[in-house]
Amino acid sequence: MAGDLSRIDGQAGARRSFRYFDFMMAAFVTILLLSNVIGAGKVAVVSLPWIGPWPFGAGVLFFPVSYVLGDVLTEVYGYAHARRCIWAGFAAMLFMAFMSWVVVALPPAADWGNQAAYEAVFGQVPRIVFASIAAFWAGEFVNSYVMAKMKIWTGGRMLWTRTIGSTIFGEGVDSALFYPLAFLGATGWTAKLVITVALTQWGIKTLWEAVLTPVTYAIVGFLKRREGVDVFDTDTDFSPFRIGGAGATGR
Repeated sequence: MAGDLSRIDGQAGARRSFRYFDFMMAAFVTILLLSNVIGAGKVAVVSLPWIGPWPFGAGVLFFPVSYVLGDVLTEVYGYAHARRCIWAGFAAMLFMAFMSWVVVALPPAADWGNQAAYEAVFGQVPRIVFASIAAFWAGEFVNSYVMAKMKIWTGGRMLWTRTIGSTIFGEGVDSALFYPLAFLGATGWTAKLVITVALTQWGIKTLWEAVLTPVTYAIVGFLKRREGVDVFDTDTDFSPFRIGGAGATGR
């Protein structure tokens, strides 16, 4: 496949318009929001052999898909385009949190008896909301940075090494930030429990990424063939705060 593609650097990729990029960004933001609203609202349980019932946040089944799409965005379109998607997701999560707060705070009609259930799903504690947004932002940027750098180091070969490798670091930062920021010191949450849950979630999400490797290969292959280019971030400014083009630093 690589022989049929035009290799371009990060600056050229940042200036280029792509056929399927908007669809990928929409999918990224959609999965991000839904996994935080629908998935985070339920604690599920699965019965494991020799272990017994094992509770887990239902969002863990779908939130890692946003990392898969983040890998695809960086691999196919380059860091600059992935950065735009991360900021779009960040803004969408802020708006979702603000909208949830406003709607929950509105006085319910006297004959509407679902306020308690509505608050249980959408009335997340501000501390948890802040932790979720901060962890997403940092984790996704680490994931994209590692993905882009490993692509250069491997010469674009062995895609699986950078999808899994970037997830180890990205999900690691996500879990290391979210659980202490959200629960450390809260009632019932000891430091040991926070560390245990963070490590468990990190392991599950990383394993999920590895399981989805064939899907990642299929999506990357399809998009690269349709777009006709292979972006290498050899001259990219990796600052999260550069909103324009890729820049030229070579860092």
